[in-house]
Amino acid sequence: MTRAASAKKAASAKKAASTRQTASAKETASVKGTASAKKAASAEKAASAKKAASKTSAAQKASKKASKGAAVKKAPAAKKVAVAPKKATARLKGTAPAKAVVHPPGDESPTALVRRARRINRELAEVFPYAHPELDFENPFQLVVATVLSAQTTDLRVNQTTPALFATYPTPEDLAAANPEEVEEILRPCGFFRAKTKSVIGLSKALVEDFGGEVPGRLEDLVKLPGVGRKTAFVVLGNAFGRPGITVDTHFQRLVRRWRWTGETDPDKIEAAIGALFPKSDWTDLSHHVIWHGRRICHARKPACGACPIAPLCPAYGEGETDPEKAKKLLKYEKGGFPGQRLKPPQAYLDAGGKPAPPLGAG
Repeated sequence: MTRAASAKKAASAKKAASTRQTASAKETASVKGTASAKKAASAEKAASAKKAASKTSAAQKASKKASKGAAVKKAPAAKKVAVAPKKATARLKGTAPAKAVVHPPGDESPTALVRRARRINRELAEVFPYAHPELDFENPFQLVVATVLSAQTTDLRVNQTTPALFATYPTPEDLAAANPEEVEEILRPCGFFRAKTKSVIGLSKALVEDFGGEVPGRLEDLVKLPGVGRKTAFVVLGNAFGRPGITVDTHFQRLVRRWRWTGETDPDKIEAAIGALFPKSDWTDLSHHVIWHGRRICHARKPACGACPIAPLCPAYGEGETDPEKAKKLLKYEKGGFPGQRLKPPQAYLDAGGKPAPPLGAG
């Protein structure tokens, strides 16, 4: 072999060795790069997992903290339940009675309703044993006229007006022949005096022409008189003739619905519904008890619940003032030291501490 060929061969071998070394270095670098990338990816994944775990742990801690806070947080106060005294007569005397929760009779059976209604009437009879019709009258004629005049005004105003009327026209014959203008002047304080003048003169004429100047004692005859409806007729029948009747006036209507004795609003339907709850012999006195209670204690806008004798039996307890002292100030007439409706009340009323009403114009 020549020296040139030997040198060429050596250079070729050196080049090949260099190529192999370069390839090996590249392969090593590639392997290292791959390993490094894998390691980096692994580290990133681990960091991500750690971060996620940290978030989960923080969320769990926050959840536990919130749960603990909710448990520790004070529960809202329960709604205060109105309570009523067990025996109200004690409250009227100024003694603070024990209290009992009132349960509204939402699903009260008919039998339970009858028992509760009759018990209320018995309780009211104890509180108002002297209850009476609050219109002054001396005979059936005066009562029917006074009852007609009581529409849209108070019994007190009627009682203050009728003395002059009956002094001038004492009989149906006298009133039937009266000058309407003169009667209007007398009745002016009662309100609606023109319409009322027409009614009392008309019913007086009907009494003279159809009943011989006498007030009839039958419902069907009374309601034929001008200005006389069922309410007026029952007032006359019950208090002038002793024949039982239910007087459905505004107080009566309001209270029987407040006590949930009936949901009716028509007076005739109310009369029928309440009549079914009581024996007929109780109807007249029942009317007095309910009306008296409505005027004196169970007022329309602000009932004196804290001084009510039937509070434990009333589903509407709490609609009015429940504080005993404040409720006592809401009482009217004899319970509050005020005069009653009549100028000439029965002796039993005076014996119970009632006061007669003042005459018209007496301040």
